[in-house]
Amino acid sequence: MRSEKTKTKWLSSLRAKVLLAYLVGVALSILLIVGTAVAVIDRHDGFPSSATVAQCAKTLAGFIHFDERGTPMGLVDRDEDPATGREEAWVFDSLKQEAAYRVLDASGKLVLSSAAGDTFWPASAAVTELRRGSFEFERGGILMRAATASVVHKGQTWYLQCAVSSRFTQFMYGAFALPVMGKGILIFSFVLLLVFGTCAFVTLKYTLRPLQRISEAAAEISPRSLSARLQTRSVPAEIAPLVESFNRVLDRLEQGYRSQREFLATAAHELKTPLALIRAQVDLGTEGAGRKELLQDVEHMSRQVQQLLHLAEASEVQSRQLVDVDVTVLVEEAASYLARMAQAANVRFDLQKHAVPVHWMADRGALFTLVKNLLENAVQHTPPGTLVSVDITPRSLSVRDWGPGVPQDQLSAIFLRFWRGAHRRDLGAGLGLSICQEIALAHGWMLTAIRADPGLRVVLSRLDA
Repeated sequence: MRSEKTKTKWLSSLRAKVLLAYLVGVALSILLIVGTAVAVIDRHDGFPSSATVAQCAKTLAGFIHFDERGTPMGLVDRDEDPATGREEAWVFDSLKQEAAYRVLDASGKLVLSSAAGDTFWPASAAVTELRRGSFEFERGGILMRAATASVVHKGQTWYLQCAVSSRFTQFMYGAFALPVMGKGILIFSFVLLLVFGTCAFVTLKYTLRPLQRISEAAAEISPRSLSARLQTRSVPAEIAPLVESFNRVLDRLEQGYRSQREFLATAAHELKTPLALIRAQVDLGTEGAGRKELLQDVEHMSRQVQQLLHLAEASEVQSRQLVDVDVTVLVEEAASYLARMAQAANVRFDLQKHAVPVHWMADRGALFTLVKNLLENAVQHTPPGTLVSVDITPRSLSVRDWGPGVPQDQLSAIFLRFWRGAHRRDLGAGLGLSICQEIALAHGWMLTAIRADPGLRVVLSRLDA
């Protein structure tokens, strides 16, 4: 069972995929080489091809040796002495039935020919026509391929015609060229697999080694070592962005983990004092006024626990159920819910209604909690006999009180957990605006606080509007 898992893991690895791609590339390269060779050999015009004969004629034209009068004398390598040089036409003399050449002047008169003589060539006008190019003719039922090449010497133009039988070249290719070509392809394939395969394996081994070290380092990261980060040194350039993204994820995880630890520590501290007071009152067994204070402490703790639950729920984006919400109706419901609190504080709500209904896509329960907390916070800070103004637009919702406001240097702190203003009337836990901030972030909105002089304006803005 373990061997099957190991095999599956190896086949899905990057090393195996790259090596497999290399082997497929080698196989396709070999097939392409073989296919090209077969296509060349099996061309409809056979061997030799017209281009091959034309190139042969052009080459032989460069070997023509002229005498002092400028008359062609034979085919000799020009780099050697004509008297002692190597004769280039020996193959035509040895195979006079299979190959021949001849040299003609501008009028078509024969000047020089191989051992096959002029009888090798037909007397048709198509052959004797002095033109550059390839042509074909039959001799004794055998297809001959020929070509004409011109050369200019001392102002006079000469024409060399070369012809080779198709059966001779087919024999040469079948007896010598094809075996040599096959061996060459085999040797090339072996070298390609051995040399380049070894290079690919070694390269992958050293290239993937940093990834193995990164994997081992990532496996060692735990809640006690969240400050550790993966090293990007010597990591392949294609993998480095992935490692950097993972490090940024670790940054966010570390920040969230530390925030949760701080939150738990602060929450424990906030609940510690009321619990101590309740225990003391229970131990004393007090009644009357003591019982009333005990109930107030229990109510205060219940409120803190409820706010902690709201804060935990606000942080869970996946629990949201977005629906179309009439914001004006929702604000009226929140104001009605807080009517007794506002009446006790001698505060009135001023909702500026618009002719056109304002609808937002939001989680209705979360948005109700957000609006309720904003209104409740405004009631706690505005003086008796004043208003709490609510303004709704398609893009924003703002709540303003007429209290002493918040100093400019503390505006950025009002959304922190357990932060309390100096002028609030109750003994809340300081989590209301933090809950609003979490709900806003979960919806992709932005919550800001602005000094209103007097008072404070808290604005909820839709970034998607």
